[in-house]
Amino acid sequence: MTQPVTPGLVVVDKAGGITSHGVVARVRRLAGTRKVGHAGTLDPMATGVLVLGVDRATRLLGHLILTEKAYDATIRLGIATNTDDAEGEVTARASAGHLEEATVRAALAEFVGDIEQVPTAVSAIKVDGKRAYAMVRAGEDVELKARPVTIHELVVHDVRPGELEPDATLDVDISVRCSSGTYIRAIARDLGAALGVGGHLTALRRTAVGPYTLEHAKTLEQLDGDFAVLPIADAARAAFPAYELDAEQAQEVRYGRRLPLEIDALTAVFAPDGEFLALYEPRDGVARPVAVFTG
Repeated sequence: MTQPVTPGLVVVDKAGGITSHGVVARVRRLAGTRKVGHAGTLDPMATGVLVLGVDRATRLLGHLILTEKAYDATIRLGIATNTDDAEGEVTARASAGHLEEATVRAALAEFVGDIEQVPTAVSAIKVDGKRAYAMVRAGEDVELKARPVTIHELVVHDVRPGELEPDATLDVDISVRCSSGTYIRAIARDLGAALGVGGHLTALRRTAVGPYTLEHAKTLEQLDGDFAVLPIADAARAAFPAYELDAEQAQEVRYGRRLPLEIDALTAVFAPDGEFLALYEPRDGVARPVAVFTG
């Protein structure tokens, strides 16, 4: 007899070289269901935290996408590429050997806060119904509009001669905590432009998506041997403020009704037995359902 699918999240430590879609396909087989989605892709080159939803927990992912993310990255100054990372073709070179570490650090400090960022051209953003990355690969020129993002924190760990052409390039190790929708490749591109030498990303590892970190993550190889899902109730408690309902309130939630709850933000509400029922938000003096997960 087939075991029922457990709704919840799977936090994967993605390896380099595999696409996010490839990870989803593997988890679909392990979970025994096609109802698997992810909360934001990682490029094939990138590694680290990829949060997947299984069964009705896929509906939770759209709300997780709004949370902040964290990355470790290495920027190479002195070389620009058409993808803003090491997988692209070199488009320009200019020696970065003359740059002082203090100059690089000061330039990166300018990225912290609320900024307008032009996404990298090889993003999944649609232009006239087509993915930007597909247009670039087809040889088309792509111009994307700047959009607001927030860099909460940017820590510079090291500035050193580059592993490639050490006399002409600099490698810069950084950690970034930012809003969803921020492109770390674009930071590398824009840093290189600001310093007049070009820049691209040589390594990227996502260390957190909201409350889910590398400590929660398992590699695909580990999941092959021990497939486990973080139950949807535990996932909701980790990501949102929690509100414990009484039996009458829980029944109202099952009907999708508004409630006179005192909440300040998007909140996960739970039945007396601990079942996760819904996400509610404060609006017009009452709590209104954003998504109901029962049934």
